[in-house]
Amino acid sequence: MKIVSRWLMAIAALLLLMLFVFPIWQITLIAPQYPDGITLYIWVNQITGDSPGTLQNINILNHYVGMKYIEPDSIPELTYFPYIIGFMTVLGLIFAFIGKRILYLIWTLLMGLLGILGIYDFYLWEYDYGHNLSPTAPIKVPGMAYQPPLFGEKYLLNFLAKSYPDWGTYFMVIAIAMAFVAFWLLRKKNNTV
Repeated sequence: MKIVSRWLMAIAALLLLMLFVFPIWQITLIAPQYPDGITLYIWVNQITGDSPGTLQNINILNHYVGMKYIEPDSIPELTYFPYIIGFMTVLGLIFAFIGKRILYLIWTLLMGLLGILGIYDFYLWEYDYGHNLSPTAPIKVPGMAYQPPLFGEKYLLNFLAKSYPDWGTYFMVIAIAMAFVAFWLLRKKNNTV
């Protein structure tokens, strides 16, 4: 079981690299003028759209209601998140090489904590963009905030905003689950930590 656990831990660590291949989250806006929707993809290191002009279109829409422009270069998380993922990948591989059960649990808990902190940070980011509106906005609706849902669907004026995890998040969840299984498998053979 020790070899199987090591392989599971190593694969779990390497799965984090998929966050550089697939987006973590997506937000889609559907409206009469965008019947097919426009989708914003949030990656570990960038923000893109389903077409080259998506981010520009969203920023134009945001301007009308007083939201800040989304400028990926000014979002510090996009700079340091890749280093965190790189560190956790290397740490997971080191832990797999050492092969100690407690290290698998530490990595699993660290990744779970980082995931929770990432979701909380994303919520704060959405809150800031949706609530801190310019007083000189062309369109003002008293009491209206434009924060997309953290998870799910919500109408914002005539836009249906859909916010859901993307493939990067699923790979991260699978990595955490695999590391936990690696930890659990060692428990069956040896009850010591």
